[in-house]
Amino acid sequence: MFWEGVRNPDRADDPDAYKCSQHAYWVPDGETPKGVPLAVSPKVLAEYAYERLPIPRTAISLNPKGKQTVNLDTWVWADKKRFKKVSVTASLENPAISATTTAKPVSLTLEPGTEDAKTYPGSGTCKLGEPYSAGKKDQTPPCGVRYLRATSKNGTYPLKATLTWEISWKGSDGSGATLPAGTFSTTEDLTVKEIQSIVRD
Repeated sequence: MFWEGVRNPDRADDPDAYKCSQHAYWVPDGETPKGVPLAVSPKVLAEYAYERLPIPRTAISLNPKGKQTVNLDTWVWADKKRFKKVSVTASLENPAISATTTAKPVSLTLEPGTEDAKTYPGSGTCKLGEPYSAGKKDQTPPCGVRYLRATSKNGTYPLKATLTWEISWKGSDGSGATLPAGTFSTTEDLTVKEIQSIVRD
């Protein structure tokens, strides 16, 4: 069979795409090219599948919703039904090779948008968190934030939440490895108010 180097149209502006410039060359039927830069292999197929992973847009849930209150904990979590392991397989018929690339959400990192805040845990990085319920009122959130100062008039704090996805692949020839982790973020602009109270002696 004759093989031809073809640039990925989705990476037309990537200088590395121009490494795939080999002109037509002969390869025995049923074999893959040898000694050719970026020649098709399970690893190359895995990287192609990586680009097609259906990773959903990052979104978080908060409790309380809407305006936040100074010195009261805010629970933060990502919906585990939505953010779950996903896989894509890329393959060739001749030669028969394939690779399956899998992405798994492993952590949620919170950045409160101000130094006047405390995160849970202290590092700001947790698992996907867990939904709040009435029975957890007195518990410390496994993933959350506590704002220590109110926002200024008409101001907000940009709470940034970043989901990190662990990426791995497995080839039809038994090969496999990890690929660079994927990180995807979203930002919620939060208004934080103080509770006004009157104390009588």
